[in-house]
Amino acid sequence: MPKAVKARKPVSADKIAAMAERGEDISRFFSGKGKMMQPIQRVNVDFTLAMLKELDDEARALNISRQALIKSLLRQGLDQQLLARRAR
Repeated sequence: MPKAVKARKPVSADKIAAMAERGEDISRFFSGKGKMMQPIQRVNVDFTLAMLKELDDEARALNISRQALIKSLLRQGLDQQLLARRAR
């Protein structure tokens, strides 16, 4: 009777990190299909209480966080500016 091929357990991130620290080749664990995330820079922004209430009301209505709403609205505004600039 032929032996069944056992499925390999995934290697933990800690084990991969330890292998890398020892200088071992870990390229087989990566497909190269992902995308690199840009570093995040935190900023402070001041809002009036009325504006915060509007943001919170809208975030609640959309069932997203205040931060997600601010990022979405800012992205929309930047995209509109870019399109307006290109149209000139």
